[in-house]
Amino acid sequence: MWNDFKSSGVTPVLSRKKERQVFMLKGTVTKSTGSWYHVRTEEGKTYPSRIIGKFRLAGKKITNPVAVGDRVVMDLEDNEEDTALIKTILPRDNYVVRQSPRKKHEMHLLASNVDQAIVIMTIKQPNLKQGFIDRFLLMTEPFEIPTVIVFNKADLYDDEDDIPIFGGLKAIYNDIGYEVLLVSAATGQGIEELKALLKGKTTLIAGQSGVGKSTLVNRLQPHLELKTQDLSDYSGKGQHTTTFAEMFSLEDGTNIIDTPGIKTLGFNFLEPVDVAHNFREFFEASEGCRFGGNCLHRNEPACAVKEAIEDGSISELRYINYLTLLEEIEEQNYWERH
Repeated sequence: MWNDFKSSGVTPVLSRKKERQVFMLKGTVTKSTGSWYHVRTEEGKTYPSRIIGKFRLAGKKITNPVAVGDRVVMDLEDNEEDTALIKTILPRDNYVVRQSPRKKHEMHLLASNVDQAIVIMTIKQPNLKQGFIDRFLLMTEPFEIPTVIVFNKADLYDDEDDIPIFGGLKAIYNDIGYEVLLVSAATGQGIEELKALLKGKTTLIAGQSGVGKSTLVNRLQPHLELKTQDLSDYSGKGQHTTTFAEMFSLEDGTNIIDTPGIKTLGFNFLEPVDVAHNFREFFEASEGCRFGGNCLHRNEPACAVKEAIEDGSISELRYINYLTLLEEIEEQNYWERH
């Protein structure tokens, strides 16, 4: 459908209501500021736009019906403000969605139509929250979006404690097919390797507050000059610097979608079996379970996943995080999750 429109990108249509000419355009959403969106056309011009009508995601309630990365059709009215109305969201190749941090009964779209995702982590300043990695992967795995785990602030890590922790985590996630990098936005360590991964792709970059995400993006492309902020002296935690999601176009067809710092990730829109199916090594091993794809790998007899944990072929750390997610989802009552 995306290629069905005329190559010019502009089609004049007569508006019956206002008895004047309206122009149909296609473009990509590059920024979300709440009620307004920035849409960039193929010709490179950006229009402030708002939505008209109601959009839903697979029948579920969402706080932001249009996401950065969405390909849309809009009406540009013949006016001096150069504003537009988004009329249609074209079919998405994929999307990344989370439980809304403010409205727990609704969902929030982080981005759509991405080639890959990067989650930024740190071992210290702020301290590692390893469970966040598995929560983030639970957002990207359903669409099989390739995800890279990047540990920033390598210049702060000591060889005695921190580097062995990194090595252990790298082994866990490499074994199940995820790439893991060690970088430093401060010294430039690993930056060229990261640039090579980004080249020619649209990449969602996310992480918890304070992990140096904006500093890292600035290192990748200095002219962006994203705002950065130090850790809170009181809590030792990160403070939000990115307010809204935004896509930045770099050279060689490279796009970066920068997102606000994430404090927590919840999944009230998932069922326990969804979690089991999207821990990739669990799903693969479940072929050997007595109950197959219906096994939740807890108390079921003849569970191949639990056997794999016992013999060390599946990470016990990942399994602990998996059990925590199951408990959280089951603790939410039916009406909360539906």
